Amino acid sequence: MALTLLRGIRTSTLFRANFSLFCTTQRRPLAHFTTRAESVQTTEPKAVPKSIQQATKEAAEQKTQGFESVIGIETHVQLSTITKAFCSCPNNYGSQPNTTVCPTCMGHPGTLPLLNAKVVECAVKIGIALNCKIAMTSKFDRKQYFYPDLPKGYQISQFDIPIAEKGYLDVDIPVEFGGGHRRFGVTRVHMEEDAGKLLHSESGNYSQVDLNRAGVPLLEIVSEPDMRSGIEAAEYGAEMQRLVRYLGVGNGNMDEGSLRCDVNVSVRPIGQSEFGTKVEIKNMNSFSAISRAIDYEISRQIILHKENKADQIVQETRLWDESSQRTFTMRKKEGLADYRYFPEPDLPEVVLTSEYIDEIRNLMPELPEAKRRRYENMGLSMQDVIFLANDDKVAHFFDSTLEHGADAKLAANWIMGDITAYLKDEKLSIDESKLTPLELSEMIAYIKNGTISGKIAKEIVVDLIAKGGTVKSVIEEKDLVQIADPAAIEAMVDQVLADNPKQLEQYRAGKTKLQGYFAGQVMKASKGKASPVLLNKILGEKLKGSC
Repeated sequence: MALTLLRGIRTSTLFRANFSLFCTTQRRPLAHFTTRAESVQTTEPKAVPKSIQQATKEAAEQKTQGFESVIGIETHVQLSTITKAFCSCPNNYGSQPNTTVCPTCMGHPGTLPLLNAKVVECAVKIGIALNCKIAMTSKFDRKQYFYPDLPKGYQISQFDIPIAEKGYLDVDIPVEFGGGHRRFGVTRVHMEEDAGKLLHSESGNYSQVDLNRAGVPLLEIVSEPDMRSGIEAAEYGAEMQRLVRYLGVGNGNMDEGSLRCDVNVSVRPIGQSEFGTKVEIKNMNSFSAISRAIDYEISRQIILHKENKADQIVQETRLWDESSQRTFTMRKKEGLADYRYFPEPDLPEVVLTSEYIDEIRNLMPELPEAKRRRYENMGLSMQDVIFLANDDKVAHFFDSTLEHGADAKLAANWIMGDITAYLKDEKLSIDESKLTPLELSEMIAYIKNGTISGKIAKEIVVDLIAKGGTVKSVIEEKDLVQIADPAAIEAMVDQVLADNPKQLEQYRAGKTKLQGYFAGQVMKASKGKASPVLLNKILGEKLKGSC
């Protein structure tokens, strides 16, 4: 019997646990890193070979060494649904351990999963955004493996018929990393559930199991092996995070584990068509860490090739150690046969209609790539474009400012400059600021018509961010209207020159840099309100006449 999804979110009574418990498993002490290894003990080399550390830098120039890297990424996106994927337990991050669980997500016998329709909606959104082919019919499968935080002994996932496949993601590389546009293929997008979490004791003698995360909905996005450097992989990951946030399907916070990137790295001699042995790297909690981990792993593999030790590169999972800036073995990599996939018998097929997909497509917001191209067509620099489109809240603020008639470049300068600096110091996001797009556009208009100077505007914008209000009220309250009367400015210039005869004599003797000193004194006397254009014109004429 097929399940046809139309729209909406399944609602049901939330299961509320009235207890909080930890399941405890005894285990042998582990090294500094705690891993998901079952039988492979984590060991760390006593010393990091100096040549490997030096080779990290050389990885950026790998083509001159006769090798190229091949990189693919598996991105796990935790969805911000109200309930879990297959039960009515709340999907809340940070709850007390084992308080958002029920018999279904704890894997009790006799319980049956019920698909959350919102998960399918999020998957279709991501599939459309990644230019994928959406499967009109897909199914769920059981992925079998044993681990203490997987209570059922299997994970509900999708194997041979994912909900979306054969797409791509466009990425703009920042100017500081060489710039340029890249297109990376996306192999597939599939739905699955998350596992629980192990909390390891400080002594390393035991672990506690928190099943709150068990059953939380995930989308796994698998890229094609199209990346060739750590920078490209990191920018791919960052663009995926932007996409998730723009679509509103998840918060994309790496520190919470809401977005996790596992990278597969191999190297091969340039000109060789066959891939080398790939190594999976985990435990990277930032995009810069992804870049550094990949560069290290590329260097490690190149060194082994050059030393005729390529047989030591095995298919395995390695962990990135941030403190030592290197990877080390976690476990040997499982193959597909080890997971013993078979169709999930307790869930029907997911059958979509063209109307359902079109409805979602029509409600899609403008995505980061389209926004960057639009900003680029406004004449903004690539640096401006990437900055503004990086955060959907900043982009929305910028667009709203333009809707009120502000000049695009001036608005970009203010947002990227004084506004961002103040928000960073105060640890605020732009939507937490009391400055509105309307008032920013008003302030820019006041600067352009000469009512206030740029210097006065810097004082006003701080007030507006912190306290709110209008530009006009701040100007009137603090008497900040720019002095644009030539006679008034000329009087102030005459007074400054009269009060500084020594400096005037030095100027006449050829020390022309003192013009800046005189201008500063006039601005001080006017409390920063003198029109800079008129001031420089009048001061220049006065000084020229005095020579």
